[in-house]
Amino acid sequence: MTTTFTDETRERARDIIARYPADRSRSALLPLLHLVQAEEGYVSPAGVAFCAEVLGLNKAQVGAVATFYTMYKRKPTGDFLVSVCTNTMCNVLGGQEVYDTLAEHLGVGHDETTTDGTITLEHAECLAACDYGPVMTVNYDFFDGVDASTAVGVVDELRAGGRPMPTRGARLCTLKEMAVQLAGFADERDGAVADGGPGEPTLRGLRLAQQHGVSVPGFDPNTPIRSKAEADKAAAEAKAKAEAAKPAPVEASAAPVKGGDGASAPTGIAEPAKPETATGSTAPDVKAPDDKSPQVRTAETRQPDAGTAVPDAPGTKVPTDGTGTAPEAGDARSAEAAGVAANAPASDGKPAGDEAGAQERNLTEAKAGTDADGAGPADANETGAQK
Repeated sequence: MTTTFTDETRERARDIIARYPADRSRSALLPLLHLVQAEEGYVSPAGVAFCAEVLGLNKAQVGAVATFYTMYKRKPTGDFLVSVCTNTMCNVLGGQEVYDTLAEHLGVGHDETTTDGTITLEHAECLAACDYGPVMTVNYDFFDGVDASTAVGVVDELRAGGRPMPTRGARLCTLKEMAVQLAGFADERDGAVADGGPGEPTLRGLRLAQQHGVSVPGFDPNTPIRSKAEADKAAAEAKAKAEAAKPAPVEASAAPVKGGDGASAPTGIAEPAKPETATGSTAPDVKAPDDKSPQVRTAETRQPDAGTAVPDAPGTKVPTDGTGTAPEAGDARSAEAAGVAANAPASDGKPAGDEAGAQERNLTEAKAGTDADGAGPADANETGAQK
C-alpha cells in the first residue's frame, strides 16, 4: 500500500533538511525517519521511499539506517511501547517476572502488539537505570521500582484510555507524539512538559555533591546558551583581536652597513641575515618521520638499520647491544635468515619434528626381530608399530 504523506509532514521535512549545510543534507536522515514514524506509527516502505526522495538517496541507503536503530519500528506498533528491562541488575530484582506477567496478561510476546492496537510489549537488554531497578518504560518514559502488580496496573490504565504519570519525566504521550519530538519539534500539547521530577537516587548524588563541594570548575548555571549566530560572531571578534595583536613585520634596514675595512657598504644593501638559533639537536638535516607512512615509521622504530637510522631523529630509538653500540647494518636480516635455516618447515610427507633417523632405527629393529624369531612380514610390521 502506498502512503501519501501530508503537506504538514512535507513542510516539516523541508524544515529538518534546512538545519544542515547544503552539502550535508543526508545528515537529516535520522530525524526524517522519526518524522515519517510520527505519521504512520512505524517506518514503512513508503516512509523509506519518502526519505530517499527528499534527500536524493536510494532506498537501500535509507533502509540500512532504518534497520540499524531499534527506535525505528519496521512494522505497525501500538500507541504505547512498553519496554521491560530484563538485563542483569533488573533481572536479579525481578525484571523477568515483570515481563513474564505482562506477556501473559496482555497475551502477546516480545515485539508483539495487543489486538486493540494499544500496547506493544518488548523486553529490553538495558534501560540504563540500574539504581532504579527493576524498571520499565512507556514510550521511553520511566516507571521505576516496578513489580508484577504495579506493571499490570500501568498497562490496564493505558488500555482504559488513561495516562499514568511516570516516576521521572513529563507526562506520557503516544508513540507518534514522541516521534514528533525526536524529529526536533516541540510538543504542543497543553502541559506536555509539566509535572515530573528527579528520582531519589539522583537527588542523593546531588546532595552529596553539595555536601562535599563537588562542582564543575567555572560552572555558572545562569550562563545562557548562545545561538549559532552569536557563537560565530564571538569567534570572528576573537580572530580579529588576535590578528590585531600580532607584531608588525620588521622591514629591511636601509642604513649603511660598514664593511670589513671600516668603509661603508653601498647604500640600500641590508645587513646579512643572522643564522637561526640552534635547536640543540644532534640529528642531521633529514625529513621528519611524519613524512613516512605509519607502518614504515613503526617498523624502523622497532628495528632500525644502523646503516640508515638516524640516532637522534624524532620518534625513533636505535636499540643497542648493552654497550651503547648500535647493531651493524643487516644484523636483523642475518638473524632472521639463521633462524629460518635452523627451523626448516616439515614437508607434506611427515609431521613436524619427525626425524629420518628414528624411522631408520624402527625399520632396523623390526628387521632384526624378524630374522631372530622367523616372524613373517605382518608380524614385523606389528613389531615395528609397537616399538
